[in-house]
Amino acid sequence: MTLGRLIGVSLGPGDPGLITRAAWAQLARRDTVWTYPTRSTKTPSYAFDIVTRAELPPPAEHLPLLFPMTHDEEKLLRSWHRAADTVLPLLLAGRDVLFLVEGDASTYATFGHLARTVRSKDERIAVDTIAGVNAFNAAAATLGRPLGEQDDTIAVVPAAYGVSALDRLLGDFDTLVLMKVKPLIEDLLDWLQQRELLDAAAFIERCGAPDERVLRGAGMLSLRGQKVSYLSLMLVHNHLRVRGERIRGCLKKSSPETLDD
Repeated sequence: MTLGRLIGVSLGPGDPGLITRAAWAQLARRDTVWTYPTRSTKTPSYAFDIVTRAELPPPAEHLPLLFPMTHDEEKLLRSWHRAADTVLPLLLAGRDVLFLVEGDASTYATFGHLARTVRSKDERIAVDTIAGVNAFNAAAATLGRPLGEQDDTIAVVPAAYGVSALDRLLGDFDTLVLMKVKPLIEDLLDWLQQRELLDAAAFIERCGAPDERVLRGAGMLSLRGQKVSYLSLMLVHNHLRVRGERIRGCLKKSSPETLDD
């Protein structure tokens, strides 16, 4: 019996032009089943919207999978098992199932949870992941400034760790990529002002989508009291740290004598 494959198809953060050729080839197939995440029965799938704007028609079978916006581990576990129970019969019937993912399927994406849960139910199922453009890479391009150059260090962290965690990173990293900033937007604005980093920061919401929003420096203060999308991030260039300074005790620059050895 031939089993189907579970394929995580990365779509990039919002601009259909950032869909890779590998992802496009999978989406052009007519013999697959598309699945895509949604946060609630009343919320449309952002991933499905990207392929719709790319004018890629869905196959005959396509269905949303519900992954609620919650930190409750029991609810999350139930949603992963429910989704796995939905796709597993299709895979066992020999159908390839595409799971559409905004951004990159390996970076803070639901696909990893789905793949692990499916394989926990049947380890014979093969899983493929098609790499994509991360939101923070696209955001840096939109802002027209690099994430890092030469010896710069970059930290990618969920903002939910809190501003105290960010303080600990300032000594070691030249650029902070703050993901999932929605819950702490007010605290982050306070922190940027207190650390005099506001002018070196930018906010990007729904990068590449028609309703993309980009705010820089003091312009971000207008976010106070506003509704912010879950699909938002901040880039902070840390001018408090000497540019290119190495993490203490690690990655020391080689001397000319070392390079000649």
